[in-house]
Order: sequence, then C-alpha cells, then structure tokens
Amino acid sequence: MHLARFPRVRLFPTPTPLEKLENLSRHLGGPEIWIKRDDCTVVATGGNKVRKLEWLIGEAQAQGATHIVTQGAVQSNHVRQTAAVVRRFGMHCTALLEHRIETNDRDYLNSGNVLLDKLFDCAIEYRPSGLDMNAEAEKKGAEMRAQGLSTYVIPGGGSNKVGALGYVSCAQELVQQADEMGLVIDRLVTATGSAGTHAGLVVGLQGMNSGIPVLGIGVRQPKDRQEANVFRLAEETAEYCGVKGGIPRESVEANCDYIGGGYGIPTDGMAEAVQMMARQEGILLDPVYSGKAMAGMIDLIRKGVIGKQETVVFLHTGGAVGLFGYTGYLEGAMGG
Repeated sequence: MHLARFPRVRLFPTPTPLEKLENLSRHLGGPEIWIKRDDCTVVATGGNKVRKLEWLIGEAQAQGATHIVTQGAVQSNHVRQTAAVVRRFGMHCTALLEHRIETNDRDYLNSGNVLLDKLFDCAIEYRPSGLDMNAEAEKKGAEMRAQGLSTYVIPGGGSNKVGALGYVSCAQELVQQADEMGLVIDRLVTATGSAGTHAGLVVGLQGMNSGIPVLGIGVRQPKDRQEANVFRLAEETAEYCGVKGGIPRESVEANCDYIGGGYGIPTDGMAEAVQMMARQEGILLDPVYSGKAMAGMIDLIRKGVIGKQETVVFLHTGGAVGLFGYTGYLEGAMGG
C-alpha cells in the first residue's frame, strides 16, 4: 500500500494519542485496556470522520469541486465534521438530515451537532425516515450540477473506498505506535455503523499482516447485514489501495447485540458506559456510537468473552457533541 498515490489534504496533527486506561482496567478487573483517541482529530471537536475527509476532500479538490453534498441522521457527527472542513477550504456544504428517530425533543432537534451545522453555515434540508439517503444525496448533487455548480457528493459517514483510506492510514499509524511502545495488541474494538472505519481498519491491518483482529460493535444493522456491508467495502478498499490477496471473510466480525431499540435510541448500557468513562478516566463518549461500543466491550469483558489477560485497544470515534442532544435522558440516567 502506497497511500501517497491518492490526493489528500492534511487536517490534524498525527498520530492521535494511544493511552492506557489505568482506572477503567482496574475498575473492571482486567483486561489491560488502551484507547486510540480519534476524538482528538481537532477539527470541530474532532472525530473519526476527519480522517476520512482528508481523502474525500482531497479528491473533491482534485476534481475542482466548489460544493459538497452529504447526508446523515439529525444528530450526525459526520455532517458536523464535513460542514467544518468544507468551510476551511472555502467550499459550500449542503446536508440532508434524516429524521431517523421519531422525536419532538428540542435538544435532539436543535442542539448538539445541529447547532454546530448551522454555525458552520451548512445548508440543511430534512428528509423523512426510511429513504435511501445516499440516493437522495446523489439526486441533490445532480440537481446542483444542473444549476452549473461543481458538486462532489460524500456518502453517509464518508464511507466509500476513498473515505476508508483514512482508516487504512490509521491502522498503519496504530501499529507503528504500538511497535514503538513495545505494546502487543490482542484485539481492537470500535463502533461499526456506516462501515468505513471498520472496513478501513480491517484492510490496513490485513495489509500489514499485523495479526490484530477487529471487533466492531454494531449501532444500527443486524449482524449479518453489518458484516456484509463491512466486507463489501473492505474488498473494494483493498482493491483500490493495492492490497494483494483480498480480504478474508473471517477478518470481518461485528457484534450487534447492543443496539437496543435502534439507531440513536439510548440504552441503559450506553448510559452506564458514558458515566463510567467520564468518572473513571475523564473522557467523554457519545450516545450513538462510542457509548454503545464501549457498553458492548464492557459487557463482553464481564462475560469473559474478552479475556482478563488480553490487551485491548478501543478506538474512540468521537462525537461527544451529540451528548447535548440527549440531555433529558442522561439527566434521568444520572438521577438528575
């Protein structure tokens, strides 16, 4: 893999921190837990989409785009990060926000990521639940091109073979950090949703023959659909960036037992995980992705599925801004 062959913009200083969670490891009685801090990618409070946007905006610039169209749920971390990056490069952003959750809660509809979208002067259009949102974004992009605007469409989560390069690169970065520290990683755990982060990590780690398995904790789809989506994108990404021999199907693993009532719907496990990380380590998770992923990891540790003697790295995908969209629920969970 020679990623310098692909157009890229630089958005944040690398590497992001790789830190041992001493208090959480002790609190759970093992395993040895580390955290890869991709909530520290700087732009617009950071998050995993910034890595993807380095490659997506790089390609958009190479194509001469002046307008970006993307999509996500109302409290989309991806849309917030995209809107900020687009402004940095003097482009214009249009976002289609899906009412994926049926709610009239003012915090969810107006604060958190939505507030920041508006601060970044993102043009917002809303869509009802259940549509093919990537198709809606492509349709909007076509309309804008018909108006003479040079438009580049980014799929939800930045999850295509271009965006996934961000996590091929992250895998390389993580292994280099671990090697320099003498850290042997037994397992990497992260949230898996639109599939780009998960697929990129699998491709990067497989491409280096690292021997590090990735466990994705699902936040939206059932296991069979999630693994199929990740595997499909991993194959496309591997071919795109030149990984020889393809991607073994068994390298894609998702546990989707912690979704609860659905995407973005809070769970007691998520609330416990968010509080535990805040109070044990002073680190903020988000309620939709990293909170549910950490809840899953904690439960798998308690059940012994993740062994006490393992060394585990949790990839933090960011998104703490979304906590403000769940104020009422979290206050109730804390007894406030």
